[in-house]
Amino acid sequence: MTTLHFKRHIAKALQIFTFPYFIKWLLLAIAIGILAGSASAFFLTSLNWVTNWRESHLWIIALLPLGGLCIGLLYYYFGESVVRGNNQLLEEMHTPKQIIPFRMAPLVLLGTLATHFFGGSAGREGTAMQMGGAIADQFTHHFKLPDTDRQIILIMGISAGFASVFGTPLAGAIFALEVMVIGNMKYKAFLPSLLVAFIAHYTCFAWKVWHTQYSILQIPVISAKNLLLTVACGIAFGLAAMLFSKLVHFYGSLFKSTVKYPPLRPFIGGFFIAGAVWFLGTTKYIGLGIPTISAAFLDNLPQYDFLIKLILTTFTLGAGFKGGEVTPLFFIGATLGNALFPVVPLPLGLLAGMGFVAVFSGATNTPFACTIMGIELFGPSCGIYIGVACFTAYLCSGPTGIYSSQIIGGLKNLTYSKHKSPN
Repeated sequence: MTTLHFKRHIAKALQIFTFPYFIKWLLLAIAIGILAGSASAFFLTSLNWVTNWRESHLWIIALLPLGGLCIGLLYYYFGESVVRGNNQLLEEMHTPKQIIPFRMAPLVLLGTLATHFFGGSAGREGTAMQMGGAIADQFTHHFKLPDTDRQIILIMGISAGFASVFGTPLAGAIFALEVMVIGNMKYKAFLPSLLVAFIAHYTCFAWKVWHTQYSILQIPVISAKNLLLTVACGIAFGLAAMLFSKLVHFYGSLFKSTVKYPPLRPFIGGFFIAGAVWFLGTTKYIGLGIPTISAAFLDNLPQYDFLIKLILTTFTLGAGFKGGEVTPLFFIGATLGNALFPVVPLPLGLLAGMGFVAVFSGATNTPFACTIMGIELFGPSCGIYIGVACFTAYLCSGPTGIYSSQIIGGLKNLTYSKHKSPN
């Protein structure tokens, strides 16, 4: 997008920012933010409990196939209308058809908690986004809002869920805008998205739910050499993101083509995952993996950590277990950055931090949001390195991403104009 086009979009957006417009979206942001933030607080508290219980009772992992069967049956008989999850939210923003059923929120909550309770490898952002989107879209129904307002409502739901579950309101607001269409933002939704992100974020804090803190202890001076090294790392992060996206789609297609009865997919997949955990002799690669992510900023870790987490997570999600992809992407990125430390002369913490957000950037095609997230999490002093890594990974991650319903636009459309996203 050229500077002239950007200014026109901003000018057009500013024209509608009247006082009644502001009050309307402020009231909606307060309602959606409090509800979505409270839902995220409950979810994070519950997730922490099931994780701690599982780690204290490791025998439960042997029951992962039964847990998968329960998740499969739950969605097969009660969740057919919401089974597409995040892709369904994106599809409704592009071509509105029907209100997101509220049942999406409790179903994805139960499915994700069960996945983590029994030992699957998954994340949490997908759950928060789906809960936020389902909650927000009920306002469309009750207030009879038009399709143009409904797009903003769904953006607000995604923004509220993302901001509250990660504690990054600025990144949450931009992510909700950027994830809609790769390379093009819906600028008139920026103010509502920003308002609801901060309200949801502070609502989660009000429930005394805290987020993991990360820090990069050493930031080198900016030089041509260091920036070239950052670009090289960004390429590696982009390739890891592309591999993750391809494997998610591959395993999903594999299970759909070989196992015709959907509830049996996570049941069968559960045997393989439980077997892998037993074979590896550790639980560091299941669940969120927060301890390993934190360790990646400080200690030398096995160089294969990122690959094992990548395979287990894509298999878990492809088999039909519920949860998100983002926290595992943080794990993959941080440990890949850690693995690069012996060959890349940059500080360990910086490599882990760049990987943390850059792999996420490449897999979700949201380089602006990921750059802002890196600055929110690690501080502005590493902003140049974070931004270069995120945009390089974004451009090197291929024509697809983890969300198959994204529409490719902007620079990536020019780069991969001959390719199409998978359906």
